[in-house]
Amino acid sequence: MAEASQIPLLLTERAARHIRDLVAAEGSAAMLRLAVSGGGCSGYQYGFTLDDTLTPDDRVVEREGAKLVVDEISLGLLGGAEVDFTEELVGSSFTVRNPNAQSSCGCGKSFSVG
Repeated sequence: MAEASQIPLLLTERAARHIRDLVAAEGSAAMLRLAVSGGGCSGYQYGFTLDDTLTPDDRVVEREGAKLVVDEISLGLLGGAEVDFTEELVGSSFTVRNPNAQSSCGCGKSFSVG
């Protein structure tokens, strides 16, 4: 597994705080997993799940005790991205600011690359 400092992905303080809150509510040593899969309205979509298992191709980003896990294939589409947590009147969610995305849908959950 690569060192957190070698991973080109930023986890904001707000996202780290929310991950810690989710893990505490879950009552386990879970981590937040970010995966990119085919689908959505723009070609690829982001998926967030709680997970307590690491695989050999996982990379971990840690901030203030919070862990974000990303597999190598997804990381190839996320290099340089920032994972944040936003709260708005219509709801709250983890968001990804991805410099590799050439376009994204209105909901921000899917994107396309060149």
